[in-house]
This record gives sequence, C-alpha cells and structure tokens, in this order.
Amino acid sequence: MPVFERVSRYPYPRALVFDWHTRPAAFLRMHPPGMTTALTPPTDGINVGSESEIVVSHPLVAALLPGVSRRGVTGPIGVRWKLRHVELVPGELFVDEQLSGPFTRWRHEHAFADGPGGSTVITDRVTWELPVHLPGALDEALVEMQLDGMFAFRARQLRDDLALHTRLAAPPMRVVMAGASGLIGTQVAALLTASGHDVVRLVRSGRPGPGTARWDPARHRLDPRILEGADAVVNLSGHSIGGRFTAAHTKKIRASRLDSTGTLAGAAAAVRVPVWVQASAIGLYGARRPDELLTEDAAPGEGLLADVVRDWEDAARPVTAAGARAVFLRTGIVLSEGGGALAPQVPLFSIGMGGRLTKAAAWMSWIGLDDAVRGYVHALATPALSGPVNLVAPRPVSHGEFAATLGRVLHRPSAIPTPALGPKAVLGAAGYDQMIDTDQRVSAGKLVASGFRFSQGTLVEALAHALMR
Repeated sequence: MPVFERVSRYPYPRALVFDWHTRPAAFLRMHPPGMTTALTPPTDGINVGSESEIVVSHPLVAALLPGVSRRGVTGPIGVRWKLRHVELVPGELFVDEQLSGPFTRWRHEHAFADGPGGSTVITDRVTWELPVHLPGALDEALVEMQLDGMFAFRARQLRDDLALHTRLAAPPMRVVMAGASGLIGTQVAALLTASGHDVVRLVRSGRPGPGTARWDPARHRLDPRILEGADAVVNLSGHSIGGRFTAAHTKKIRASRLDSTGTLAGAAAAVRVPVWVQASAIGLYGARRPDELLTEDAAPGEGLLADVVRDWEDAARPVTAAGARAVFLRTGIVLSEGGGALAPQVPLFSIGMGGRLTKAAAWMSWIGLDDAVRGYVHALATPALSGPVNLVAPRPVSHGEFAATLGRVLHRPSAIPTPALGPKAVLGAAGYDQMIDTDQRVSAGKLVASGFRFSQGTLVEALAHALMR
C-alpha cells in the first residue's frame, strides 16, 4: 500500500504544539473551507474512540472514485468521510483511521518529537489504498499531489495560528458572537476557542445548546443578561451580499445588518460590555475611487453599499456612547475557495476560461481568509486599536494582475477578459456595478501600525494557501 510522509517544523515547544491538537476547534482550523466541511467535529478530541465526520468536495474524488456510492453526497463531488481515533500516546503520537469514506484503507499517524532550540517536529505518515486504480500509477500520483497540498496548508495554518496565539498571549476572554456561522465567523469562533477563549454564539433558531444563546434580531429581541460578564462582542451578523441585486435582496442586506447591530449594540450598552468588534466593508468608500489611496479618514462614497455600510457602522452608536472600545473592520475582498468572490472564479479558471472581470488597471483591495480571521482576534486583543480599521492586505493589485496571478497559481490561461454579460446575468446590473466593476485602492497602514502581521501578505501567498498549492 502507498505511504505518504511529510515532516514539518514549528518554533514552539512540543507541549504547546501537541496541546493545540487536542482542542476540538483546531480540527476545524486545519481543514480548508471549500475542500472539506466538518459535519461532526471530534466527539472526544484526539482520545481513543473519538469520531469525526467530514464531507470532502474535490474533483479528485470524482476522478478517482467513480464507483463510490452517492449516498450522503454533498454536490456532485462531495463524499462523506468518517474517521476514528485509534491510538494515543500523550505528547508523542495519535492515530486516526477511516471508518467509511473514499478510501479502502486510510491510516494517519501524527508523531511529535523535540526539535532543535525548543522547537517541535511533526511527522505525518499516511497509509492509504483506493478502491479503484488507474493505469501507470496515475492514481497514486494524483493522491500524493493532493495530500502534499493538504499538508502544506495544515502546516502553514498551524504555524501561523500558533504565532498569533503566542504573540498576543491574551488572557482568556468571554466573547459573545453574532454571525458565527458565516465564512469568516466560523473560523473566528474556531480560532478563539482553540486559543482558550469562551465563545457564546448567538443563534436565531433551534434549541440552544452548550456555547449558544437565542436571539431574534428581526424583532429586536435579545436578553441583555446573555451579555453580562462578557469581555467582548464580535458582530459579524448580516445577510450575504452575494446574489442578484433585486429590491428584496438589497432590502434584506440592509435590514439584516441594521436590525442585528442595533439589537446587539443596545444590549451590549445596557450591561457595559467593554469591547466591540464589528464587521464592516470597504464598500463604504464607494465602488470606484480611482487615483486615491483610501485610508480610514477618507470620505464615504456614493451608492447602495456605501449607504448600507455607513448606516451599519452608525447603528453601533449606543455601544460607543456607553464607552466601549469599538473597532469597525472594513474588510476587502476575502479570498477563500469556501465562498466569497474567489469561489465562483476557480472553476472557470480551472477549465481555461477565466479572465479579469472588469478594467485591467482598476484597483482591487483583497485579503486572505485567514488573515481576515486573525485580524478579528488581533482587534479583540489590542487595547490601543479603535475606530474604523481597513482589513485589507498591504499590497492591493489591479484586476488584470489578479487574473494573471490566479491563472499562474492554477497553471491556466487568463488573458481573455470575462464578458460583463455573465456577471450581470448573475448579479443584475446593480450588483455588477457595486461588486464587480470596482476600483478601490485601500490602505492597510493603520492595521500594520497596530502590530498586525500578515501571514499572506502577497497575492501569490494568499491564493496558494486558499487553493492548497
């Protein structure tokens, strides 16, 4: 049976690195959105008998496993994968094996050893076997390529999460979160929990379980007692802006943000929560601001999203009036294969039909998903940071450069622009105007000056991480 092995090194003591792996939330952090979705996190950490279930969504599954049952499939290439931990030597080793899923056999050994200078060496060893085989050992080569990308992602993720954790060294906080189920919120909650903080997720439906509490922002209902004793509130609540910009959709974009923020800010002000960190967007500056470098002091622009973002930030006025340190993270285009602007472009580029979406010279201000996530934790743990903060990478690019770079990362052509007809058909003319035909060069100067360190400061680094290259 084939054996894959990867050795990775971390400049942190073995006790810390091993302990991080025992935290259930770390499981979510080390699985890339877009390729894997955690259906059930480990039932008992890495202890023997603990089980977890994920959905693997990747073209490799369709290519190599045509005979796999479609029962439990999510999408055309999603396959359920159930794992169980079968061995544990605390501080040294843990092993998981497949119970059911895409392989005939899968065994993953994680071995920990001391490295030079108090560092840690992890050796990941995977023994696997497929139910079908391609000629010329092609199946083995394809699996090796995907495993190499997966473990490179995991190594970068672990190294960068530990770097933030040790650098901030924040005392445990109780954080109440709204919007904890979205693309960014899911990862923020996981990173906070893995770092030892207590996260209370506000939910709209279902019976509240451990770590959750009910609220109804549409009816402005939230019991302030839920926030009593909280060290901070993180507000990521709001309907996705993705979709056709119909009157109903744009109304929902606006109402969901103002209702949730007003409700949450009123409750936080009533019990004097000391720290407030809120999602915002560079849409405040208007869709097109050519020839300007947009700092936090720039005047708001014009247009639907500019108006929404301005009112969104203003809706938090009760909590700022009550004396809270408030940070508004004006986020750029977030790069992740799990959602947002990048996800729909990857399939087109993968078949050689990708290209820039608007004028080649227009500016695009972006940020990798994990830098955005770490930006929220940084804002929570940095007392000197307040007010609006642009959450963007330090090197904005032109739309032409973005397309060319994505093409290079995927080894595909990118020279032919995408006709505007396609995006307009999906988003409508108003959506195209506000989300695609943009020209915003936004400064990350305030974030950098506060001590934040980017893990993916260049576009190549961010795309390679998001796409597991």
